Amino acid sequence: MSTSPSSSRALVLGSTSRYRRELLQRLGLPFDVLGPGVDETPLAGETPEALARRLALAKARAVARQRPAAVVIGSDQVADLNGEPLGKPGTHERAVEQLRRMRGQTVVFQTALSVVCHESGFEASELAPVRVRFRDLDDAEIERYLRAEKPYDCAGSAKSEGLGIALLERIDSDDPTALIGLPLIRTCRLLRAAGLRLP
Repeated sequence: MSTSPSSSRALVLGSTSRYRRELLQRLGLPFDVLGPGVDETPLAGETPEALARRLALAKARAVARQRPAAVVIGSDQVADLNGEPLGKPGTHERAVEQLRRMRGQTVVFQTALSVVCHESGFEASELAPVRVRFRDLDDAEIERYLRAEKPYDCAGSAKSEGLGIALLERIDSDDPTALIGLPLIRTCRLLRAAGLRLP
């Protein structure tokens, strides 16, 4: 659906991620932040891409119900290791396990974005997949990285905007901030489509 252009709508980021908040600040738009409170448990047989898409839209819709006149951004990222979803590790032990499994592998970080405005009826979603080739890491490298960075709130334990870049051989993406958690090129496109004027 489309909406007539209007710059008067409030913008809301439906996320508790500090990384997404910091990225959205780059656009110079005022915005509020609301936690969406969405259960992120994968459904049986759900692919990483489908999971990321479903959660991004669920987050945007959940916050849009609370702020129906606002333009709401929802986003989610799932690390896709040969079709298996890898989420946020949460603990050091799970992060070690994830990085051991990803070493020498190509992992697709499925970053989904949804923008919703209940009042105008606008709803649109996009996917920004990022292919990441990990170096053949040894256990000592993994341990040093985790102790230094503590990326336990990052999908797949890989925090590329910090020391995690040293774990990688290659990143292939058409939207450079997608790997950090919010694809800003696509975000700008959907915000314009929703009627917001960007600087």
